[in-house]
Amino acid sequence: MTSRPGRRAMDSIAITAPTDASRSGAGSVQYQLRQYAESTLGKSSLHEAVLLPEGESLDEWVACHIVDFYNHINMLFMSISHHCTDDTCPKMCAGESYSYLWRDGVNYREPTNLPANQYVKLLMKWIDEQLDDTRLFPVDLGHPFPPNFRPDVASQILRRMLRVYAHLYWHHYPQICQVGLATMLNTSFTHFTLFVTKYKMVSDTELQVVKDVIKILA
Repeated sequence: MTSRPGRRAMDSIAITAPTDASRSGAGSVQYQLRQYAESTLGKSSLHEAVLLPEGESLDEWVACHIVDFYNHINMLFMSISHHCTDDTCPKMCAGESYSYLWRDGVNYREPTNLPANQYVKLLMKWIDEQLDDTRLFPVDLGHPFPPNFRPDVASQILRRMLRVYAHLYWHHYPQICQVGLATMLNTSFTHFTLFVTKYKMVSDTELQVVKDVIKILA
């Protein structure tokens, strides 16, 4: 049976750049979808880039984007991680009105307040484990995604990713600018918001935390 190459497990604190050595390796459906998305980004607008290619699976399209957003967030957070310490960011938040507690149902069974850097590290590890779980992200062609993939699995991952974007904008945007990654952050975030709103993966209520950023970048 034809397979998609397995996604390489990545240490979210050690990664230095997005990788193609993943579930979306060369020759796979994921790789072809990524190539389509990247070619669209180069030719037209981000609005066009989120449109599902004709004849392709929406589940595959969502999975492809999750991998890409995961890589973007990893690199962006890595670039300023030395500014996000227990002292500077003692809790995972976005401004004074939004705070996020960590719960994974295993090591943290109850919502727990953690420093932002620890929260992000645990989140990236958790996402990595989701991506490597072939019951959630099937590797073999012909194996369907679970029925709850988009409403539960993918939506939860994307909602949690949003929290990292929000923390970066609220608390580390000057540092992002200093390392020359403001354009990457703004492009990645705009792509993210267009995608999750197009396919209703994240609610408008969740997006309120970054509504001003969305308005500015529109």
